[in-house]
Amino acid sequence: MLLRVAAEIEHSLMVQYLFAAYSLGGPQVPERLREDVRRWQEIILGIAKEEMGHLLTVQNLLVALGGSVNLGREDYPWGTDFYPFPFTLRRLTRESLAQYICAESPLDWTGEEAERIKLLAAGEQDVPVNRVGALYEQLSDILRDRNRIPETAFQASTLPYQASWDEWGRGYRRGERARDSGNVPETLSPDLLILRVVSRDSALSALRNIGEQGEALPAADSPDGEVRRDPSHFNRFLTIFRELEQLDSPDQEAVARPVAENPRTVHRLNEETMALTSVLAAGPGQPQPEVNPITDPEAAGWGHLFNLRYRMLLMDLAHAFRLVGPLDNGATLTARGSLIHRAFGEMYNLRAIAGTLLRLPLDEERSPGVLAGPPFEMPYTLDLPAGDRNRWLLQRDLTEASMNIVDTLLNTPSTAGGEAYLRALREADTQACGVIDRILAEG
Repeated sequence: MLLRVAAEIEHSLMVQYLFAAYSLGGPQVPERLREDVRRWQEIILGIAKEEMGHLLTVQNLLVALGGSVNLGREDYPWGTDFYPFPFTLRRLTRESLAQYICAESPLDWTGEEAERIKLLAAGEQDVPVNRVGALYEQLSDILRDRNRIPETAFQASTLPYQASWDEWGRGYRRGERARDSGNVPETLSPDLLILRVVSRDSALSALRNIGEQGEALPAADSPDGEVRRDPSHFNRFLTIFRELEQLDSPDQEAVARPVAENPRTVHRLNEETMALTSVLAAGPGQPQPEVNPITDPEAAGWGHLFNLRYRMLLMDLAHAFRLVGPLDNGATLTARGSLIHRAFGEMYNLRAIAGTLLRLPLDEERSPGVLAGPPFEMPYTLDLPAGDRNRWLLQRDLTEASMNIVDTLLNTPSTAGGEAYLRALREADTQACGVIDRILAEG
């Protein structure tokens, strides 16, 4: 259960960090701040990529212990002792940064600055932010106990099904992204950790490395208690917070676009069902989140496309964990290689679609000053059908659904542009359907 909670937390943090990073920039940013804002954006995107590595590593832990992958995500959690703060998609501000800092903070983080940031993170409702590290510490204690978790619990035979850095790393080792962007110091660029698990030692090492990258925990094998040489998520967020605090209030407000909090596409079932869902979602004692429906027709179309591609990414990840074998057989991608290739494509698609949503108004009255944003809505199900043929048929259905949305958007008068991207996406989907048909024919 705790590993499933860990997976949901890593997924949730990744999405919230992506939303905050996407919100940065825009025409309202003063010229003198644009370089700094771009650097902050690249750093936070790098942290989100590292959270993706954490998410895949936790899946490996689940698989190694005989469990199933969990790509679900916390929306309104019941495990309040471990979830850091209520799931909220929000633009980057001092308040949201304070929550990220506290979630990634080490146990011994104290002092005047720490107390000030913790108070800011707690907000008006005075709800303290939980440390993510507390969960990994408890997981380590459990997995370290040979009486509770016997050696036979670790299944080395699952290794071919696990994600590996060779397949998913895509070159994100120290400094790789910095050399691409020219805007991020090497020490602040992503260092993707995707660790495989075959034994107790490798499981504990994976948990320790995730904790060190998040919090800069003291290394277990360091007699003098040195922390990791590479800046942790905690330190990177704290650095941005300190730089943001140096700006006056108007400049602090201007670094991020005026994007709505928790944008949502509108699904009309019936009013009674919608009202009941709203009540159940928050749960007893949970603060009611502010949800902002996307009612502008053009933005709503792009929002539905975003949600569908987000679902396709999650399906690609889940499906890849069901297959074994090499990525290619020479010049042609294998089924597994195709899924991993598609997953990376969806990551780029999400950023491109989010960029369009951040140029469109939230509501159909086109009220000035409030923009739509990427809704990141979870699909109604993450279950994969029985039988690999049916899983590939689902992949084809999702791809064809995307083509339908793209056709609708191309036939809708546009104010945000994006026609060239939509045509390229449709062409890519046509090619993807061809690959899926080949895989179905082969097997």
